Amino acid sequence: MTEKALRLGTRRSKLAMAQSGRVADAVRQLTGRPVELVEISTYGDTSREHLAQIGGTGVFVVALRDALLRGEVDFAVHSLKDLPTAEHPDLVLAAIPVREDPRDVLVARDGLTFDRLPDGARIGTGSPRRMAQLNAYARSHGRTIECVPIRGNIDTRVGYVTKGELDAVVLAAAGLNRIGRSDVVTDFLSVDTVLPAPGQGALAIECTAADAGLAAALAELDDPFTRAAVTAERSLLAALEAGCSAPVGALADLLADGQIVHEMRLRGVVGTTDGSSLVQLSTTGPVPTSHDEAMALGRELADEMLAKGAAGLMGERAL
Repeated sequence: MTEKALRLGTRRSKLAMAQSGRVADAVRQLTGRPVELVEISTYGDTSREHLAQIGGTGVFVVALRDALLRGEVDFAVHSLKDLPTAEHPDLVLAAIPVREDPRDVLVARDGLTFDRLPDGARIGTGSPRRMAQLNAYARSHGRTIECVPIRGNIDTRVGYVTKGELDAVVLAAAGLNRIGRSDVVTDFLSVDTVLPAPGQGALAIECTAADAGLAAALAELDDPFTRAAVTAERSLLAALEAGCSAPVGALADLLADGQIVHEMRLRGVVGTTDGSSLVQLSTTGPVPTSHDEAMALGRELADEMLAKGAAGLMGERAL
């Protein structure tokens, strides 16, 4: 008798299906069991409001988690940056696989890079984090840009440029890579210019805490370096008490001597969306070897940022 198929809960977007499809393949190879995708519609997918208005993080996650808790699916795949920072008491983050490229990219008309965009260029992004850093970068180079709030899937966003409605849009490199659309990228934005969202480019594979056997099997897909990095980034975000609608960027990367990884650097930024004021700091320490050490790294940097006035830049705290 063949083993019962594992049911993987996924959002319906092209990107979510591509991400989940890759995880499904890996789990099939790992467990020898069939895996079927179960498409779940989330409020974040169906609402036309801007993310900041409908609650930021969590709007893509709740429906998937509800399906897990009701036993309608066995495990779920999320974009880690969509996951609320607070742990869920009945669910376990079984695996965080190797991270994709965490950078943001520009998709601009006529193959333009960010530095070659005309003064006053209209750039589409729904992210206060991107707005804050792009505006700050433009200001520091004596230029002006206009950030235009947009929503929609990758094709919709790229369409604003191809139809001539906007000069450029900013997207995550990871999403374009995963759906095979990296050919549309005209510029990779250096993390020295724009720090990504905490956890950007990483996936989260979640199952119920009660299903210890499945959690142990999925743990084989976990990448300890990626987990340490994103744990530090998300700890920084949580300590700043900021939801995904707050303009917080963070990136932890590994510093290596040749092949030997010896330190982790965590960088964080928070700013006003007009870019007039940014607090940007970094800290470097030994690579965390436990969850608690990674959490401590994020909290320490957040404390330094708060001491430099970060709280006042975020507007109202996301509750």
